[in-house]
Amino acid sequence: MSAMGERAIAAEARDLVKDFDDKRAVDGVSLTIPDGSISGILGPNGAGKTTTIRMMLGIIDPSSGSRTLLGHDRPIEIAHQVGYLPEERGLYPAMTASDAIAFMGALRGMKLKDAKKRGIELLESYGHGDWRDKPIRTLSKGMAQTVQLLGTIVHSPKLIVLDEPFSGLDAINQQKLEELIRSQAAAGVTVIFSTHVIAHAERLCERVAIIADGKVAFEGGVSEARNRLRPIVQLTTRAVDGPWRGAIPADAKLSGREWRFELPESGPEPLLKALIDGGAGIETLSIERPGLHDAFIAIAGESAAREMGDARTVGME
Repeated sequence: MSAMGERAIAAEARDLVKDFDDKRAVDGVSLTIPDGSISGILGPNGAGKTTTIRMMLGIIDPSSGSRTLLGHDRPIEIAHQVGYLPEERGLYPAMTASDAIAFMGALRGMKLKDAKKRGIELLESYGHGDWRDKPIRTLSKGMAQTVQLLGTIVHSPKLIVLDEPFSGLDAINQQKLEELIRSQAAAGVTVIFSTHVIAHAERLCERVAIIADGKVAFEGGVSEARNRLRPIVQLTTRAVDGPWRGAIPADAKLSGREWRFELPESGPEPLLKALIDGGAGIETLSIERPGLHDAFIAIAGESAAREMGDARTVGME
């Protein structure tokens, strides 16, 4: 157990540091992944996400710090309980889809016959039964990535770790991957994925860790990250001026008769009263909760957000 109360911890990192020659790739990263959660590791390319994942999985050792995976402090010894999709994809082109999945299962300790049977079942359950005898080289990139994803879960792991799993997928296959992630979590599997696309994390994750320049800038619930910012008021008035103007913050943005500003700490009631009593003539009024993209900028800075790319529009909105 941990400071998170009664909920078990699937993975934990404490002050992980990794140096490559004279470069520090990861600088004191600490993470807590609750059992059965979907957790995202957010950050631009080169931020240290992949190195952190590899240390947590025991693929590489940290220069300092510690980590536990499913209660073990030697993660590589329980690799058979983990499904890992690395950022660098790779399947044997001549293998059929079902054989490729079976091969990945065998690498995780399954009997080849059992892995082949389970692979066919997975293909059929996800609507891809007609792929079973198709060589990988005949599949599209999205189809091949789906096969590799099914190979990642064929051995029924307790923990799934996906490194940039949405990279290179079109919108339809992104949606299918999101559905697969949700279905695994619904079955009690813990899912960790890294991404530089904020929209995916906002839709899927219970918790996020924001990593920039090898350090954790934030770790906690998605709601907690969004709650760091005050709600945004969008207001359109018929009147141009009046005593109600005193209720609007001085730094409010004005375009014509449309206002945009942070909701005052006093809440919406005093604002509404001032607008009505002052004769503002409210045409439209909405209060919007800031999104994870806005929270990311507030936490990691605009330069890190720019390195992430156009996170508002990449992927599905």
